[in-house]
Amino acid sequence: MSLAIVQIGSLPERLSALEKGKVQATLLGITETLMAQKKGFYTLVSVSLPYQGAGVATTRAFIRESPDIVRKYIKSQIEAVHRIKTDRMTAMSVLVKYLGAPDKEILERSYDLISADERLPPKQYPTLEGIKTILETLAETEPKAKTAKPEDFVDMRFVKELDESGFVDDLYKGRKR
Repeated sequence: MSLAIVQIGSLPERLSALEKGKVQATLLGITETLMAQKKGFYTLVSVSLPYQGAGVATTRAFIRESPDIVRKYIKSQIEAVHRIKTDRMTAMSVLVKYLGAPDKEILERSYDLISADERLPPKQYPTLEGIKTILETLAETEPKAKTAKPEDFVDMRFVKELDESGFVDDLYKGRKR
């Protein structure tokens, strides 16, 4: 028995290849997994690693020269996450815009999974453990990654300021978690 790993492309392309029988298994995102399950496919494993999968990046020079712009941006990011978590209908309309129009059940389940605090925390601190995972992977081919520290790649002071000021907690007052 042999196993061939092939590069297919985007999430929709991978789901399509699975449906057409071109592959026997594939990695899928949240919505695509739900769509595959609805079509009778089974989830073999659900991977949840600490990983900094998304983030906002800029240069140290920009942070040093324009801290007020950075501060305003971080505040708007936290407000946007709050909107996603507290305005289900608006958030789902955005999902429809970017995911296409999956059926209502898949749309609602996708929203529930995507908006969960474990995936989208109210306090938008970068995950040092997630950055460590990336560095460990890079260390296999990039010698500098072996000695790099996750703290070298983040500036948490803007999130921390908003957190310690009570801004984030005030946004979520009355919300049940």
